[in-house]
Amino acid sequence: MKNVFYLSLLVILFSSCQKQQKIGFVDNGEVINNYQEKLDVEAKFKKKDEVFQKKTDSISKAFQLEAQDFQLKSKSMSQSQAQEKYDELGQKQQYLRQQLQFEQQQLQQQFNVEIDSVISKVREYVSDYGKKNGYTYILGKNEAGSVLYGTEDNDLTKTITDALNAEYKK
Repeated sequence: MKNVFYLSLLVILFSSCQKQQKIGFVDNGEVINNYQEKLDVEAKFKKKDEVFQKKTDSISKAFQLEAQDFQLKSKSMSQSQAQEKYDELGQKQQYLRQQLQFEQQQLQQQFNVEIDSVISKVREYVSDYGKKNGYTYILGKNEAGSVLYGTEDNDLTKTITDALNAEYKK
């Protein structure tokens, strides 16, 4: 009987000495989508995209006018002159398409670099937050279902988002 008592006392003692693990989670999508820096990056590139679209429209209209002018003038040209001018226009159109496609790819690459930088900042911030606040784990909740359930007490999404936005405003 004494052994049982000492054994249960020993179990209670060891279990109370174990370090409690502090676990939280964040909704990755919500944090990223509500982070002001990401919203600013998107707004900046939306403006750049609008400028690019206006440029594309302007170049397209100028080319269409040139093509229409050629159609009118082609009636008074010889067959070989018309074919030569037609080939020139075809090469010009191909060059313009390639140039615009290249510019669009450059714009997309710049956007991706900036968004990747924002995502890295968020990850780093969450990691630092976890270390500073004594978390053993901070899990990421996403559509894939890495966290299927968590109590609101463990949901750090709003806390992290608010802190990130406050730091960004500085």
